[in-house]
Amino acid sequence: MATVGVIGGSGLYQIDGITEVKEVVLDTPFGRPSDAFITGKLEGVPVVFLPRHGRGHRISPTEINYQANIWGMKKLGVSALVSVSAVGSLKLQIKPMDFVLPDQFIDRTAPRRHMTFFSGGIVAHVGLAEPVSEKIAEVVYDACEQAGVTVHKNGTYLNMEGPQFSTKAESNLYRSWGCDIIGMTNLPEAKLAREAEMDYCTLAAVTDYDCWHHSHGSVTVEMIIDYLGKNVENAKKILKLAIPRIGAIKKFSAANALASAIMTDPKLIPDQKKKDLEIIIGKYIK
Repeated sequence: MATVGVIGGSGLYQIDGITEVKEVVLDTPFGRPSDAFITGKLEGVPVVFLPRHGRGHRISPTEINYQANIWGMKKLGVSALVSVSAVGSLKLQIKPMDFVLPDQFIDRTAPRRHMTFFSGGIVAHVGLAEPVSEKIAEVVYDACEQAGVTVHKNGTYLNMEGPQFSTKAESNLYRSWGCDIIGMTNLPEAKLAREAEMDYCTLAAVTDYDCWHHSHGSVTVEMIIDYLGKNVENAKKILKLAIPRIGAIKKFSAANALASAIMTDPKLIPDQKKKDLEIIIGKYIK
């Protein structure tokens, strides 16, 4: 059985049905993750869970240590990662309480976010044309239908900076680009998961129409929280259905993403960097 990782977004701090639960506190070469990792099993499938913003929602999207979070997932043996997050809708047909499984991303974040493991003496260029695992997305889509929720397959996730919400001008600009949903966190995870050779999928829970819609003078926390609780309960149902099937997958598309991506002469990679990235590059660089 493959180990399945889940990163929980706003309001999702646990997964129902997990047994043999343990908390694992990790220090990483990139600092501390958002919180302790929760490990356990769901129908025999090993699961690793992490609340993205920390329990109690203490960490802003810009302050999340994405490198530490993904490195920790890799350290704990994760092969497939499902990222649950709250998003705004940029299209009328994608309504609050719906779910979306985006297959593409656009980056509008600030340079201060760290989205690669490969710096400080080592360079690698992984392919990201298809950032989402089609195989995992199919499983999650089927689980959404089985759970009885409205789900939209494919689409583009605009990753904005935050923590402020969009201006109307920005919201309408992103709509003109053909984007479907907007959030603040998932593209750094998708990039780092690919570098760590983990298959990745976003389960996006729609909480609002962003500020472009005539019913929304502006997006408010109260508006989002109003839908969040129901979305979280649905997300738990979806995960409970999807995780056992993901764990049964035998072959993952990102498993050899670094096979021809590392550009640096191994003799020139600093020893400390080799040590820090051993769990990621060890099978390629000795």
